[in-house]
Amino acid sequence: MVDAIALRPDGPKVKPLGIGAWSWGDKLFWAYGKDYDEKQVQEAFYAALEAGIDFFDTAEVYGFGESERLIGKFMQAEPRFRDRPVHIATKYFPFPWRFNAQAVVDALTASLKRLQVDKVALYQVHAPLDFLMGQRTLMNALADEVEKGRIEAIGISNYSAEKMRQAHKFLTARGIPLAVNQVRYSLLSRQIETNGILETARELGVTILAYSPLAQGLLTGKYVGDARRSLRGGRRIDPRFSPEGLEKIAPVIHTLQKIGENHQRTPAQVALNWLIAQGGVIPIPGAKNAEQAKQNAGALGWSLAPDEIEEINQVSRPWR
Repeated sequence: MVDAIALRPDGPKVKPLGIGAWSWGDKLFWAYGKDYDEKQVQEAFYAALEAGIDFFDTAEVYGFGESERLIGKFMQAEPRFRDRPVHIATKYFPFPWRFNAQAVVDALTASLKRLQVDKVALYQVHAPLDFLMGQRTLMNALADEVEKGRIEAIGISNYSAEKMRQAHKFLTARGIPLAVNQVRYSLLSRQIETNGILETARELGVTILAYSPLAQGLLTGKYVGDARRSLRGGRRIDPRFSPEGLEKIAPVIHTLQKIGENHQRTPAQVALNWLIAQGGVIPIPGAKNAEQAKQNAGALGWSLAPDEIEEINQVSRPWR
C-alpha cells in the first residue's frame, strides 16, 4: 500500500490521491453557479482535508483564476485547518504572447497572490506549446523560481515522451529534477501505457498525475438506465455516454462492482485504487461537494490483490 509520493527526492511528499479543482469556479466548461456553488466547493475542500487528502491541483486558467482564488480563500477561512499541510499544484499556460522569462515570473506572482501563499508545492506547464519562448527558456525560468523558493517542484502536462525527455534534459542541466507529467489516465484511457509516456516517466523518475481518472464519471457506474436523462454539458454529446457507449464499458463496470463488493468499496474507489497500484501515479479526481470528496478518499488506505489487479487489467485492455 502506497502511503505517500515525493514530488522530488528532497521535496514535498503528498498522498497518492489528490483533488482536481478544474470545476471550482469554472463556468465555461462546468455548471459552477448553477448545479453547485462556492459553499459546496468549500465543503468539498474541508471534507477532503478531514479525510486525509492534502494535495489539490488547480491552474491559472480554471475559471479565469477563480479556482485559485477559492482555494486561497478556503485555506484562510477555517482556523482549524491552517496548521495542516496543504500542498497546492497550479499551472502556467504558455499563451503565444508570453515570449520571455518575465512572463513566467509574472504569471507565478499572480497565482501566488490569488492563492494567498508564498510558494506552491508544484508548478506545471499546462500544455506542450513552444511558440516564441521555446522549451529551454521556459524550463530555465521555472528553475530560477525553484532557486528563489517560490516553487518546490516543476511539472509539465500533456507532454509526449519525446517532449518529456527534452524538458527533463533542460532541467537536469540546472540540477533540478522534472517532478511530474500530468496526463489523462484511467481504465478507459490507458494509452500512456503504449505510447511511451508511462515507460519514459518511470525511466526518468517522473510521477504521473492522472487527470480524468474516473473518465468524466463513467467509472462510477451511475450513468446507466434512467440516469442518462440527467446528463449535462459535454456528456450530452460524448459518444461514450450513449447507450452504445455504455454497453461497451459494461464489462469494466461489472468487474469494478464485483471486486468492490469484496472490499466494501464503490466502483469508483476500485478504479482509483487500481491507478495508485500502478506505482508512481497520483489520480486527481474532481469533487464538487463534500460527499464526492469523501467518496474519492475511500480509494486510500487499502490495496487490491494481485489477481484483482490482473483481472481489471484484462477487462480494460481494449482501452490501451
